Amino acid sequence: MIKGYKGFDKNLQCRNFQYKVGETFEEKGTIKACESGFHFCENPFNVFDYYPPSDSRYCNVEGDGKIDTDNSDSKVACSKLHIHTEIGLSGLISAGVKFILDKVDWGNNKATNTGDRSAATNTGYRSAATNTGHQSAATNTGYRSAATNTGDRSAATNTGHQSAATVEGKDSIAIVTGYDSKAKGAMGCWIVLTERGDWDGNTYPIIDVQTFKVDGISIKADTFYKLKNSKPVEAE
Repeated sequence: MIKGYKGFDKNLQCRNFQYKVGETFEEKGTIKACESGFHFCENPFNVFDYYPPSDSRYCNVEGDGKIDTDNSDSKVACSKLHIHTEIGLSGLISAGVKFILDKVDWGNNKATNTGDRSAATNTGYRSAATNTGHQSAATNTGYRSAATNTGDRSAATNTGHQSAATVEGKDSIAIVTGYDSKAKGAMGCWIVLTERGDWDGNTYPIIDVQTFKVDGISIKADTFYKLKNSKPVEAE
């Protein structure tokens, strides 16, 4: 059995097939990735390649039975698929961050990666994680840090407070979850912004999480944005 993540449209359908949370679905015959069988991804961020965050729904799933994998990303095809729970956009982002952090070499304070489908991760204060490979991820958890990705169909994620995430590659996503953080992307990319309240003695509580497409009109290209009062505002 392989655990992973799957995207759906707003009706919890994928390719016109109706799914339901808590149920198991089975298909007979040949199972081949990208051609037949039920599909999902092991890497949460790969799900965005097929279901962007505008009006999609996300679940964690378990695949079993006949299995086939795709060499281009973490896609898995299976004959039996169980839809475990719906986790939403924030859940998928959290799972993606964990997926990357689990691959970290914690002894490195500055991470730079140029390979395709690779990961650059940094946890240091005022540090940088940079990735130039396609379908890759740059993740940073340090305070006042930067995560940058220039590869196509990639993700830059920053969970540190007062930090920044930037994407320049086609169809990529910049995600910030820390207090007073900002994100920017090239035309056609997506940014995910988090608004947090003041320190309550334990944490900066999350007020809202919003997703925006860089369309050049409501969200300008190559411009940093923060989320304030549930709306995107330009940031320096």
